[in-house]
Amino acid sequence: MISDRKNQHLDIVLSGKAQSNAVTTGLEHIVFEHCALPELDLDAIDLSQPFVGKRLEAPLLVSSMTGGPARAEAINRNLAAACAELGIALGVGSQRIAIEGDGADGFSSDLRKVAPDIVLLGNFGAAQLNTGFGLDQARRAVEMIGADALIIHLNPLQEAVQPEGDRDWRGLLDKIGALAQGLDVPVVAKEVGGGISAKVAGALLERGVAVIDVAGAGGTSWAAVEAERIADPMQAELARSFTNWGIPTGAAIAAVRAAHPEAVIVGSGGIRSGLDVAKAIRVGADVVGQAAGVLSASVDSVEAVVAHFSLVIAQLRIACFCTGSKDLAALKQAPLVAIGR
Repeated sequence: MISDRKNQHLDIVLSGKAQSNAVTTGLEHIVFEHCALPELDLDAIDLSQPFVGKRLEAPLLVSSMTGGPARAEAINRNLAAACAELGIALGVGSQRIAIEGDGADGFSSDLRKVAPDIVLLGNFGAAQLNTGFGLDQARRAVEMIGADALIIHLNPLQEAVQPEGDRDWRGLLDKIGALAQGLDVPVVAKEVGGGISAKVAGALLERGVAVIDVAGAGGTSWAAVEAERIADPMQAELARSFTNWGIPTGAAIAAVRAAHPEAVIVGSGGIRSGLDVAKAIRVGADVVGQAAGVLSASVDSVEAVVAHFSLVIAQLRIACFCTGSKDLAALKQAPLVAIGR
């Protein structure tokens, strides 16, 4: 049943029916001051960024995507090979099925054979910590793919509107903290489109979580995804009413950065281009994640994924060039033009 549900999720996202239709990321309100005389060599701009103990060639994370076992295997191999070629990070989709079952279900050491040196992140949902998961399962998630870190994804809205959802979220903060203290790799707390507030980020950081992925509103709405697959009209309308719920990505990044200056922040949710990446970094992200934007390419081929992110990287590089930013540290200080919100 879980495998079928994840296949449905993938099909709905690919169909384009899962986007927020009113809320935006807020990044469109950010306008860089153009530098007409950058005094830089475009090709020499340094886009590298440290992340969970390794160094990325560009500050990009392929955010977690999911699907049934056969599809997960093909998607993950395409993404891993592309990430290896480009030197960017990969977060796999939920490993819940693989952990609960006997097979790898698309998550195995083969990923490390394809991409031995990339930053690779494992993943399962916080809600599973109230259904039997704990430190043993977390270690298995890390070991099965040789992960450098473990994502614990936070999806309370999706679970609330999903007919099969896990709705008991009591005590999860301390259980996430126990994983952060007990694992040998960093723990990443990641939303899935609702955003993480500065207050919640602070509570997670206090308990040892190493990275906050705000995953804000403005891209895929998992309430909309669930609405598409629910047969009961009343339940579908309940889910649909939350399509535009959440903290916009730009606002979430800025708020967490302002409250927690030393935090490692991933900015994701509705990232559509390298210019969005530049804006997310300017308001406080260290690394920027994208999922839905590269999904169709990941189903296609390694070459399609490489082409997609090569364009994103080229766009980011030009944004640095035209703001006079020699590296990402300089981009974080690039002047902005005030144009309203």
